[in-house]
Amino acid sequence: MLDLFIRSDKQKDWLQKLRKLEAKYKNRAAEIDELAIFPKENIQELVDMGYPSVTLPANFGGEGLKVYDMVMLQETLASFDGSTALSIGWNLGVVGEIFETKSWTVKQLNFFAKEILNGALVNRAASEAQTGSPTRGGRPGTNAVRKNGAWVLTGRKTFTTMSPVLTYFLTSAWIEEEKMQGHFLLHKDLEGLSIEETWDVISMRGTGSHDLVLDGVTVDDSMLVERLDGPRGGKVNGWILHIPACYLGIAQAARDYAVHFSNHHAPNSLNGPISQLPNVQQLLGEIDLELIRARHLIYSVAAAYDDESRRGLIENELGVVKHTVTNSAINIVDKAMRIVGAKSLQRSNPLQRYYRDARAGLHNPPMDDMTIKKLALSAIEKDMAKKS
Repeated sequence: MLDLFIRSDKQKDWLQKLRKLEAKYKNRAAEIDELAIFPKENIQELVDMGYPSVTLPANFGGEGLKVYDMVMLQETLASFDGSTALSIGWNLGVVGEIFETKSWTVKQLNFFAKEILNGALVNRAASEAQTGSPTRGGRPGTNAVRKNGAWVLTGRKTFTTMSPVLTYFLTSAWIEEEKMQGHFLLHKDLEGLSIEETWDVISMRGTGSHDLVLDGVTVDDSMLVERLDGPRGGKVNGWILHIPACYLGIAQAARDYAVHFSNHHAPNSLNGPISQLPNVQQLLGEIDLELIRARHLIYSVAAAYDDESRRGLIENELGVVKHTVTNSAINIVDKAMRIVGAKSLQRSNPLQRYYRDARAGLHNPPMDDMTIKKLALSAIEKDMAKKS
C-alpha cells in the first residue's frame, strides 16, 4: 500500500535502510513490551545511521526531510515496533518544528544543529500532573526564577517520552517576573536534573515516558530559547503528524498479521484456510478500507502542510488526521483480533500488543474532544463572518 505514496529516491533510500532493521526490531518488540524495557539498542542503531537528524534542514547539515517524508518513515518504523517509533518520532518532530519556525536565535540554532548531528536526542517536557496536556492551555507549575544572570528551574514533568536516552529536555516553565511561559533547553547532566522511573502502563510500555524532576536546576540565560504569550497549541504544527503516523504503522502490522493468519490457518472443519470464509473476507475488506482511507488522509494533509502556500488552510485538518487515523487504528486492530480469535489474546501474540498500543493514541495531543469542538467553532465562526 505504501508504494503508491513514494515520491523520491531519498524516500526510497531511507525506507530501504529502515527495512533492514525490520526483523531484529520485531524480534525485540515482545520483550520490550513484556518487561517494559526502553529500546536503547534500537534507538542507538537509529542514531548510528543518522536517523535523528533527517528532519534537520540541509543547510544545517541534515537530510532536510519534510513532514510528508517523516510520516512515511515513521509509519514504516512503527510497523516494526511502536515504542521505538513513537520515541524517536518526538525527536524528529521537535527538530523539524524548531528549524521550520526559526524562533530561536541564529546562534542557538547553529549550536543545536551541531548537537543533533553529533547524536544528541531531544524531546519537549511540557506535561504536568496538575495542568494535564499542555495543548489545553494550563499554566506550567514548573517555575523559572532569574538569579545571578542565570535561570533556576524547579518542578516536575510527566510523560517525558524517551527520557532514558535524551540529551536535551526542552522544558516549559512559568516566568513569574515576565508573566509568561518560557522554554528552556536543559542538558541531561545539569545538577539537580533527574529522572524518576514512573512509567507503568499497559500501552507503549517501552517508551520510557518517566517523570523529569527539576530540583533547583541552574541554566545559562542563552538556554532560554522560547518565550510564549499563550499556549503552544495555537500554532499550526504539521510535525505532530508523527503521532498518527505511528498508529498507522501499528494498524498496518495488525492487518498484515491477520491476512497471513487467515491464509495459513486451516481448521479441519474446512477444506482450506479461513480466508475462504465470507465473514473473514468481510473483515479483511473493512480493514483495508479503513487503512486506505486513513493513509490517503494523512499523506494528503502532510503534502498540503509542506506546501507553504496551502499551510495556513489546514489548521483543522491536522487534528482531523490524528483523530481519524488513531480511531481507525483501534478499529483495524479490533477487526484483526476478531479474525484471529482467542489466539490473539495470547501474550505471545503481537495482536494483543498492537491492541494496547493503539489505545495510547487517544491520549496523545490533540484529544478527540478538542478536535471536534474546534471543527464546530470554526464552522460557526465562518458562518457568522458571512452574515456580518
